[in-house]
Amino acid sequence: MKHSKLALTLIAAAIGVIGCGEEKKPEPPKVEAPKPPPPPPSIEIKIGSVAPLTGGIAHLGKDNENGVRLAVDEANAAKIKIDGKDAKFVMMGEDDQADPKVGTTVAQKLVDAKVAGVVGHLNSGTSIPASSIYNGAGIPVISGSATNPKLTEQGFKVQFRVVGRDDQQGPAIASYLATNAKPRVVAVIDDATAYGEGLANEVEKTLTAAKIKVLPREKGTDKTTDWKAVLTKLKGKRPDAIFYGGMDATGGPLMKQGRELGIKAVFAFGDGACTDEMSKLAGDAAEGLLCSQAGIPVKAASQKFLDAYKKAFNVDPILYAPFTYDAANMLIDAMKRADSADPAKYLPELAKLSFTGATGKIEFDDKGDRKDAEMTIFTMKGGKIEPIAIIKGGNSMTVDEYLKMAAPAVPAEAPKPAAEPARDEAKK
Repeated sequence: MKHSKLALTLIAAAIGVIGCGEEKKPEPPKVEAPKPPPPPPSIEIKIGSVAPLTGGIAHLGKDNENGVRLAVDEANAAKIKIDGKDAKFVMMGEDDQADPKVGTTVAQKLVDAKVAGVVGHLNSGTSIPASSIYNGAGIPVISGSATNPKLTEQGFKVQFRVVGRDDQQGPAIASYLATNAKPRVVAVIDDATAYGEGLANEVEKTLTAAKIKVLPREKGTDKTTDWKAVLTKLKGKRPDAIFYGGMDATGGPLMKQGRELGIKAVFAFGDGACTDEMSKLAGDAAEGLLCSQAGIPVKAASQKFLDAYKKAFNVDPILYAPFTYDAANMLIDAMKRADSADPAKYLPELAKLSFTGATGKIEFDDKGDRKDAEMTIFTMKGGKIEPIAIIKGGNSMTVDEYLKMAAPAVPAEAPKPAAEPARDEAKK
């Protein structure tokens, strides 16, 4: 028994010695996955876009907004840096319903959202009351379509526009009407908005100065679609031409009903009714109308813009999109030059900017108006608005003549350096 206990003890001791002799293998060091580099600093820059996106002229409002959206999307694709940070531009689209009260409400909303700049509003009637809100907040705003002179006559240093004014557009369409239609008596109607009435006033001034009889003013509203009473009254006075200051949603029914009543006068309009939509609203009655636009026609915009717009939205621009596109790009370009999205810092750059965009060269005068703005006269032909004359610096020219004039000069090919004379190998 003693021997067996001794044997067990010796075996246990041997096992213990063997166990103690084993070396513990060290655990492999933990390799931590490399941390991703921190993202570069970025900055979000909000740009407001305001236009009527509902109601009778929503098609024009959407056209305006599309121009801004395209500029913002292209800026983001270009990966612009502002103040050393990756800039992410965000368009804040607002619907002012072409209503002055709604216009001021959305203007304040954009101010509260701390937008860096605004493109809008479409209508003069909304732009003018909203401008004081932007001015109070020091936020730059550029309109691509509001033409009433009062907008930039208020002395607001933040207000700009990239189209001409009614006191340029009115004389242009009135002079063309007087020279080509040679009316003896003209009726003038407006929609009682800041835009429509202001434009009609300028047309009347020019016609009166040309010794053409202008009948007492007739009025509607920006909602009027039944013009029979006004037109019946005018029919008895036998006008040779009728000018309407208003938008296409009301101008189309006016012309259609005029033709239905047998009025054979030439119908003329401003830019608000200078759209293909007139052929839908007035039908065949729209054929032959005359209208003006405070800027170049869409077809004269840069091909790069036209192609990009069609690719982005699968439609062609209607009227103002090239101008709102340029307006948004001017805001962005001024921020780049100032290296800041702070309105107080980039506003001086915007005011002195010389910018070449989809609608040509743009510079602002001291009031914020576009210098030497073009005016275009159109007619309706085959259901489409066709430009027939572009007026610049008091000179009238065809679209083809304008395009040739506006085309950038192609630099001559640099002369090739003369070939070096062969070196005399003996002189090496």
